Amino acid sequence: MSNTSDTRLVDLDEDGVDRAFRADVLAGLKQAQKAVPARWFYDERGSQLFEDITQVEEYYPTRAETEILRSRGGEFAEMIGAGRAVVEFGSGSSVKTPLLLSAIEPGAYVPLDISGEFLRAAAADLSAKFPGLPVHPVEADFTKRVDLPDAVVDMPKLGFFPGSTIGNMVPRTATDLLRSMRETLGDEALLLIGMDLIKSRKVLEAAYDDAAGVTADFNLNLLTRINRELGGDIPVQSFRHEARWSDTFARIEMHLVATEDVQFTVSGERFTMAAGESIHTENSHKFGKRSGNMLLLAGHWTPVARWTDEQERFSLVLAKATIKRSAP
Repeated sequence: MSNTSDTRLVDLDEDGVDRAFRADVLAGLKQAQKAVPARWFYDERGSQLFEDITQVEEYYPTRAETEILRSRGGEFAEMIGAGRAVVEFGSGSSVKTPLLLSAIEPGAYVPLDISGEFLRAAAADLSAKFPGLPVHPVEADFTKRVDLPDAVVDMPKLGFFPGSTIGNMVPRTATDLLRSMRETLGDEALLLIGMDLIKSRKVLEAAYDDAAGVTADFNLNLLTRINRELGGDIPVQSFRHEARWSDTFARIEMHLVATEDVQFTVSGERFTMAAGESIHTENSHKFGKRSGNMLLLAGHWTPVARWTDEQERFSLVLAKATIKRSAP
């Protein structure tokens, strides 16, 4: 689970409704397995609930990744070297980014994000913490190739993609993203990427279904948002949150399960669900060493180092841009 909001430009219709939100919801509710993309979790309340999730006892990824960044700074510095332009894809972490920047003596920092207001606030915060560091925010959709500022074009680069956001994507989409990162960063680049690890089903399911019910509130808030923004009348009280481990796909799936037969409308269109049917809202893929390496290699990155937290729950992987070859 990661805050993956705002990966597209907002296009509002005549009623002030996000066209992409409406299209995704209506298309998803018409599928045999109903589904809504996870990026729509993040209205104002959803974003706050996600921050609350990172603090619950069962949700280990944020703490585990922060532990690695705090404890392995010397190793990062040795392997990455000083003077690189750090390009963060989906910037804004208030804890993780400064830990990395403090460790490696970067030559510049380039945060990429589609949300301009958020991007500028994050850039200003980093500039205040690192007054001697050139900061060049770029408002862009980082899922596609991005033209970096002239000031860093000739600098060696380090991509930074923490949080295991890569795990929220199906393999095809994740591979496409890694390849676009490779094109953005260039031939001599490195990439430091977070990947959550496969572990016991009990631990994984608890991390996405905490005892306090914060993740349940986060998931159910999506229905509240649909009702508010798309003129829906979904009976939220007739749904429950469920986290499922799929061994076939090596992922946690989040679902909203109907507890009874329901009928509702969204944007004037009627839908029905039988008790036990669900709306699939998020995937969070987990990786072993081999599967993580394979994904990176498919995305044109060659793994060179891997670190885990002390309990081996989470990993940060350093990869270098794969040299393009015409034959094996």
